[in-house]
Amino acid sequence: MQGRYRAERRFRLYGISAIVLSLGVLFLMLISIAVMGSGAFRQSVLKMDIYFDAKILDPGNTGNPQALVTADYQALAKASLRELFPEVTSRGDLRLLYGMLSRGAANALRGKVLADPNVIGARASMWLLVSDDIDLLVKGGVDTNSAEATRQLNDKQIAWGKSLMERGLLELQFNKIFFTTGDSREPELAGIWGAAAGSFYTIVVCMLLSFPIGVMAALYLQEFAPKNRFTDLIEVNISNLAAVPSIVFGLLGLAVFLNFLDLPRSAPLVGGMVLALMTLPTIIIAARAALLAVPPSIREAALAVGASPMQAVLHHVLPLGLPGMLTGAIIGMGRALGETAPLLMIGMVAFIVDVPESIFDPATALPVQIFLWADSPEQAFVEKMAAGIMVLLAFLITMNLTAVLLRHRFESKW
Repeated sequence: MQGRYRAERRFRLYGISAIVLSLGVLFLMLISIAVMGSGAFRQSVLKMDIYFDAKILDPGNTGNPQALVTADYQALAKASLRELFPEVTSRGDLRLLYGMLSRGAANALRGKVLADPNVIGARASMWLLVSDDIDLLVKGGVDTNSAEATRQLNDKQIAWGKSLMERGLLELQFNKIFFTTGDSREPELAGIWGAAAGSFYTIVVCMLLSFPIGVMAALYLQEFAPKNRFTDLIEVNISNLAAVPSIVFGLLGLAVFLNFLDLPRSAPLVGGMVLALMTLPTIIIAARAALLAVPPSIREAALAVGASPMQAVLHHVLPLGLPGMLTGAIIGMGRALGETAPLLMIGMVAFIVDVPESIFDPATALPVQIFLWADSPEQAFVEKMAAGIMVLLAFLITMNLTAVLLRHRFESKW
């Protein structure tokens, strides 16, 4: 008897130890991602006194608005940078000095002039983006004690950067660009909004296709289909499809939707259709389980008062099983949101700068965007990748929390 009690206590201890170990590993993973990606939410900017020289913005003094669009705004930023370091005169040092600015500085200056042409000929203080290497220096990501040949920044650029920080001209601010723009070749200009919009359109298409079809298939199989070998074969195949690797659905989408139906490549429409095929088995299985959980007395009572079998199912059984169906659908959508392989097969791995505005526009998705940043050689993309993981986890946690709340809100107790 004592030996059995000791064995039970050991078994309980093993279970608690496994839970603590798994929670510890999960906690360490989340902390490492948060520490690595927190830098992406702040961006280094340089305060510069810009002289909007009319000779550069409109050399011919034509007043043509097109001249303001195509003007060399980077030259304005370079001139202001030379004013900050008048001792830098050689061509090689000037090239290094200009390299500290981001190419996005010209976009900010262009936007300023186009919004208020009266600024031409005047001076204005502006915060402009610096390069990703200077951004890493400000965030402490550059080992200044290492050999110069092993760093992206040389000693002169580091000295200039520290001088700007000491003068209060170079500081970190909230990175709005990360949440409002699409991808870019320049790490300091890359944003997550394009991928988030692509994922949103893709999931909407997936939900609109998979949920109604999955519920109707579950209703037929559970309530109306005769029990024979054919329906048994369908049920077995549905269970098997739920375990098929996701890349197989990507190959199917590539062959049918792109090559045969000639639908637009890299579009959320095709991505949503592929993910709908992938999530259909999961939704059907969850919907059948929800229908099976409805007590038979509900059906019998409806039939007893004169309802037809169709009315009994649609008016009584389906509403009671709908919360469980929604829970299964949201969990399936969460799995689809994190998938990468099927989207790679249909071309959503392409480099997309513009934010998609419809399901027909070229787009990428959050998991694919994270993959692209992880594959980039620039060190600054590492924090972008981790920040993208944080955004994706926030999406997944929100969807799973919604499923839990729906289940507790609408679940019926029998």
